[in-house]
Amino acid sequence: MAIVVNLDVMLAKRKMRSKELAAAIGLSEQNVSLLKSGKVKGMRFETLEKICAVLDCQPGDILEYRPDLPAAGEGAA
Repeated sequence: MAIVVNLDVMLAKRKMRSKELAAAIGLSEQNVSLLKSGKVKGMRFETLEKICAVLDCQPGDILEYRPDLPAAGEGAA
């Protein structure tokens, strides 16, 4: 299972910098950077709600599920 974070895409669409988002939602720039890179294991719904409010978007605009691709050698026989 893979959850992809598309926060960088939404920031670009809204022409907003990470620094501005961080200030608006009360997180450090470093934590926003970690969110953007997908290097976090979880996110509070409260944080997701704040991001969606500032970026005027839905959670599905930020988070995407992409099933794992089969490993090499697996798949069609």
